[in-house]
Amino acid sequence: MRNQVQTRLEALKKEFETGQIELEKVEKQRTYLREMMLRISGAIRILEELLAKDQAAGHDGPYPEAAQPTVAQVDQPAGSRT
Repeated sequence: MRNQVQTRLEALKKEFETGQIELEKVEKQRTYLREMMLRISGAIRILEELLAKDQAAGHDGPYPEAAQPTVAQVDQPAGSRT
């Protein structure tokens, strides 16, 4: 009987440890997704403000057609644009 209890205890401890590891992974993923959503939300807000300014100014865009920024440039912080 004692051996069965000991075996079950060890199995439960391993399951618990595995659960902790998985929980950490999920929490890290949640943090990553939250940060990504914040970045996307900020980019959306900026683009909406640009569109609103353009509509108020009565033209198609803030840039001449040849100087349109790429998506990668819009997503980069202001100091790192090339």
